[in-house]
Amino acid sequence: MTLDRILTELKAERDRLNRAIAALEGTTAARGRRKKAQNTEKPSRRRMSAAARKRLSEAKRKWWAERRKKAKGA
Repeated sequence: MTLDRILTELKAERDRLNRAIAALEGTTAARGRRKKAQNTEKPSRRRMSAAARKRLSEAKRKWWAERRKKAKGA
């Protein structure tokens, strides 16, 4: 047997072992926990209109005014 042939056979055996190890690692990882599905799309954000933002702002000002009034009265 020539040295080249021995090296070729050893490399082929190494590749078979690496595939077997990868397959075994894959089954144990899958059994322990599942991988999340990769979502390539960026999630869309809900945007608030200017009118809605103004309504919330006014409501919060009113809420804080009531809190201050209660704190002074207490």
